[in-house]
Amino acid sequence: MGDVLAGLHAAWEFGSDSVLIRYERGIRTPKLFQALGERQVPLEAIEGVTLTPGRRGTVVLRVELRPGADPLLEAAAGQLKESSDPYRLVLPAERETLAEYYADELRARLTESGPAERHLVTAPKAPRFKAYDGKAAFDGSAVSFRWFWTGASSAKWKAGDQRFPIGELSGVEWRSPEVFEGHLRLLRRDAGAPAQPDQDPAAVVFGLGYGPVHESLPFAAAVLAAVRDCAPVPVPAARVRRDPADIAERIRHLGELHQAGLVTDEEFSSKKAELLSEL
Repeated sequence: MGDVLAGLHAAWEFGSDSVLIRYERGIRTPKLFQALGERQVPLEAIEGVTLTPGRRGTVVLRVELRPGADPLLEAAAGQLKESSDPYRLVLPAERETLAEYYADELRARLTESGPAERHLVTAPKAPRFKAYDGKAAFDGSAVSFRWFWTGASSAKWKAGDQRFPIGELSGVEWRSPEVFEGHLRLLRRDAGAPAQPDQDPAAVVFGLGYGPVHESLPFAAAVLAAVRDCAPVPVPAARVRRDPADIAERIRHLGELHQAGLVTDEEFSSKKAELLSEL
């Protein structure tokens, strides 16, 4: 492939193993798109492609990512407005045939589906941002909250400014500032039931003009990606090897059952191979 398909607010470049989405900069481009700049989406992160009618003489081409493939969508948890979906490309209706061609080309190259075991799309950078009650920052190894005396609750003032190493976190909870009581909460390992966000020193709350989507969501995604990367890798259990004498005795007994007609040829061969694999 290698072609470029330009639409409203973005252009998609189709590579051999990925789709590069570049977002336009302009007063009408959603601020989230401007903050992201671009998204490199490996084909292994995509499980579907749709082309649907849009509004006012447009069509919408969309790639559907596998659950867990993108930290941005994982952090958003379905709260993004349709117009802020970074994986939609809006095109004039007269380009529907061309869009259908690219949709078919993409579908033919997809081989993966279902939840991804790891993030396949790189997390965005984490900008510092102001919430209603404090300032949030992330340096790659720890998240820090500095409280504002004009907005922070007495509980947060008593707790003092906070710093949370990534290794102490299990996840991130983001609630969009575009809905009632938006907030960003850090989920700590082995922590008890969380308090209300305005009382929880591990959370900052959003308000009018504080913690906007284009700042707080990339921040949440970057922290979530770092938490996932920091999670311990499970060590496979050591294979227990059986005593050769015990295996030999069990095979001998299995042979007796086979000779007696109590075990079929197929069962004997299968069980014998299973026992030998334990050596």
